[in-house]
Amino acid sequence: MPIAFEPSRPIHQATLPSRRDVMIAGAGALAAGLLPASAKANVNVPYDWNASPPADNRAAFIDWMTKNRGEDPRFLGQRWDRLQALIAKRDVWDKRDIRAYLMTPREEFVTAANLGRAYEWHYLSIGYGVTITGPHTVARMTNSMEVQLGDKVLEVGTGSGYQSAYLSNLTDKVWSIEIIKPLAERTRALYDRLIEQGYSEFKSITTKNADGYYGWEQEAPFDRIIVTCAIDHIPPPLLQQLKPGGHMVIPVGPPGVQHVLKVSKEQGADGAINVARSDIYQGGRVSFVPFTKLEGDAIRGTHSGK
Repeated sequence: MPIAFEPSRPIHQATLPSRRDVMIAGAGALAAGLLPASAKANVNVPYDWNASPPADNRAAFIDWMTKNRGEDPRFLGQRWDRLQALIAKRDVWDKRDIRAYLMTPREEFVTAANLGRAYEWHYLSIGYGVTITGPHTVARMTNSMEVQLGDKVLEVGTGSGYQSAYLSNLTDKVWSIEIIKPLAERTRALYDRLIEQGYSEFKSITTKNADGYYGWEQEAPFDRIIVTCAIDHIPPPLLQQLKPGGHMVIPVGPPGVQHVLKVSKEQGADGAINVARSDIYQGGRVSFVPFTKLEGDAIRGTHSGK
């Protein structure tokens, strides 16, 4: 059977569930009402790539976002406060990425049970045995890709939808793959609901339920690729689908000792392809959920949280 990625999101150390267990847990989560929260924003100003909320004053930021995005001041304050920690930890540094973080309503992508914890530093359960990645990891991985407006970006592991939503504030061309079918369907429905509420930037996100190991050949090549789950090698199909001059960010390594790599692909004057790797955490270990075979066997991954 072909190999497939599980969605991204670091989780606590625990016994890895089989795919059957994941699906049962997912069904239980749905029965318990663990659906994405609705903060009920009402965006009343058309999206403008040239418009940015104030990034140097908390009160001014909240006022701008309330007037232009119709979002809840309570969550806006939490978003601002988390930004200060992101900057202090050097997890976000580029002005465009700071704007993307500030424009993305993380509270819309957590479950109702975790709505009050949306801006905590760590991951949170979203059902199906997976989590939404913590804001620090999302910010550093995204900023490290250096996404520019117009770049084609592929995400492997749609999960909660937060990562692609963040990316849609950096470029208008985002593709995302999710292997767990009911999760893929739930997140697509969430995007569609948010688009109806005025988040027109999410129209740029194209999703599908598929095996992420093989990328999205029909839409390749991509300027940027982000893989948000653990693997012990760089998948050749993804590297092939990365444009020369492009960057991929991916956690690579044996169980428990993954390093988040930035993989840069360059083509020399003689046509030869060169691949350079750097560690975005300078040697720090970051553990993510593993990818699995389609029949449900977890392989070459780990399962702890940041």
